[in-house]
Amino acid sequence: MRRAWIEDPEAVDELWAEDVVVEVPFAAPGRPKRFEGRDAFLAFAKPGREVLPVRIEDCRDVVIHDTADPNVIVVEYVLVGRSTITGTVGSAAFIAVLRTRGGEIVHWREYQDTMGMAAALAG
Repeated sequence: MRRAWIEDPEAVDELWAEDVVVEVPFAAPGRPKRFEGRDAFLAFAKPGREVLPVRIEDCRDVVIHDTADPNVIVVEYVLVGRSTITGTVGSAAFIAVLRTRGGEIVHWREYQDTMGMAAALAG
């Protein structure tokens, strides 16, 4: 996933299971906090990704926390992106809890630094 964010963002779409549940508990007001199924999630995510004026350049400070369940991890990371409009570089921190099955992600709960993202986009 880390490699795909930087090299081929659309490749991330192949990691979602058909029945994936994606949750974003701290989503901005008016934005969905939960998606059920890959198609529902991608119907929302792809158009946003196409107009997002940021190119992810790095995923750093990655810390993976194992859990008692071998199919679940907690991961902390910082995404670094460059505005395609201004060239400004910014970063934001994230924490994700994910569950896998058969090499696919079946549950993704991401806690985003929305204020950091807004500041980075404002440049």
